[in-house]
Amino acid sequence: MQRSPLYSRSVIVTILILQIIPLMMFPIKSFSPTSQEWWLPALLAVLIVVADFQIIVRRTVAPWPWYLIGFAQGFNIISRLMMVWVNATSGPGADATVNWTYLILTFVSMAVSTFMLWYTEKPQVRIAAVYG
Repeated sequence: MQRSPLYSRSVIVTILILQIIPLMMFPIKSFSPTSQEWWLPALLAVLIVVADFQIIVRRTVAPWPWYLIGFAQGFNIISRLMMVWVNATSGPGADATVNWTYLILTFVSMAVSTFMLWYTEKPQVRIAAVYG
């Protein structure tokens, strides 16, 4: 029986490296030093880099890097849900307009994080990532 290309080591490594993208999907103004939004994606990105290093480079069989990925992606979804109401509109009072950029980035980021949670929980992914 042939394995799906989705479970080859090269695809898994690529997806593990690219999973940092949904964590950083914010409008540019969110990353200004005066904003309070920049530190959470940065912290979650550091957790992902540590987990990726353990899985890709060290090929550890320990489950904690996978749990770290799950925590970072899950926390990304939770934090996005908490921030979406506040950032859904821009402008004062009755002149407020829908902030489509923020909403689209938020929902795309949450969808990709959901995919990552599903994908990294598959036994085929974990086995192929370590044993290739």
